Amino acid sequence: MEEKVIKIALLGLGTVGYGTYKVLKSQEPEMEKKIGARLEIKKILVRNVQKAAARVEDPSLVTDSWEEILEDSEIEIVAELMGGLEPAGTYIEQALQAGKHVVTANKDLLAANHGKLLDLAGEKKCDLLFEAAVAGAIPVITPLKQSLAANHLDEIMGIVNGTTNFILTKMTQDGMEFSEALALAAELGYAEADPTADIEGLDAGRKVAILASIAYNSRVSFEDVYTEGITKITARDMKYAREMGCVIKLIGMSRYDGEKIEAYVAPMLIPQSHPLASVNDAYNAVFVHGDAVGDAMFFGKGAGELPTASAVAGDLFEIARNILHGCCGRIACTCYKHLPVRPMKEVKSRYFLRILVEDRSGVLAELAAVFAQFKVSVEQVMQKKKQSEWAELVIITEEVKEGDMEQALQSIRCKSCTREISSVIRAYGEK
Repeated sequence: MEEKVIKIALLGLGTVGYGTYKVLKSQEPEMEKKIGARLEIKKILVRNVQKAAARVEDPSLVTDSWEEILEDSEIEIVAELMGGLEPAGTYIEQALQAGKHVVTANKDLLAANHGKLLDLAGEKKCDLLFEAAVAGAIPVITPLKQSLAANHLDEIMGIVNGTTNFILTKMTQDGMEFSEALALAAELGYAEADPTADIEGLDAGRKVAILASIAYNSRVSFEDVYTEGITKITARDMKYAREMGCVIKLIGMSRYDGEKIEAYVAPMLIPQSHPLASVNDAYNAVFVHGDAVGDAMFFGKGAGELPTASAVAGDLFEIARNILHGCCGRIACTCYKHLPVRPMKEVKSRYFLRILVEDRSGVLAELAAVFAQFKVSVEQVMQKKKQSEWAELVIITEEVKEGDMEQALQSIRCKSCTREISSVIRAYGEK
């Protein structure tokens, strides 16, 4: 039989682009047997042609002209691996308009525009796949859309940022403070020169938007996701969490209670018995609960050249199979509902608090009165240490609305018996 060749273009030859190039080259001997065709890279779009040409076997593949790719009718699939909102967004739209299928790893773009792009792909009967946009090598998008489609999901949460998980692991296991662990992450290449998107929870927030949209069949944008980072977490918080049988992780959380979606990113105390508690270093994991499947967890490397390229290449293989069998566009946008997202002030959580107060009788009664005023029920109070006339209290609350907790803490800050509220961290509780 004549060999079937499907021609593709890579947009970008950075970390993920070059990783995808290497994975596809390594798969060439078995590719036809795996998917029934051979994927051939016809063009690679880059900014610096001379630099990129030195990295590939055939320098003629490299171009700095998007039009050369867009107008080439032989190119059936475009893999956008550049990142950023523009020009990546324009390139993807134009590729879909031209009837080309698209693979992307661009979480920033998808978190902002996934509905518009998926609608366009559906209109053009094209595939738009993005497994690599969330949790790198870990297959989670495809299982949510296919393997778990017969479930009503009510919770999807995870550790979806390797940089922050590495930092928190070092703080937990080695007693490091945040700044020390961040410096180590930068030295080892886990943290970017500007780590803001990671340590402030923005990267994880974009992934939560994508996961929640798929899980609950309703569009959730990045603007809907509350984000809180790990910069205020201390080694003392880690120590006390460990004493309570917990660890602190940066959790991307989404839930659906039949009325509204909750979507946020925040540091959280997780019981050591929870599967996510043992996910350490730069690894990622996504935990799902559905009415039929029960609990399921997806675990693996969440970033890096080859792990992310693994997901990109998997999507390319899937589209190639669809092309061969004439079934492209069979799974378009799955957001057929229009569910509201609950404002963060209405979200209920348990809380871990560290408060430094005057070491005298009557202080606990004053705090208890404030908590009662704002409907905050206290589960546990522990006095941990004294600093001359000051005492450190560790308080665990029952579930309370965020807005009520904020008002209670504001009132406590204004009391003369309060020196400082050192930590306010959410604690995971099963719904």
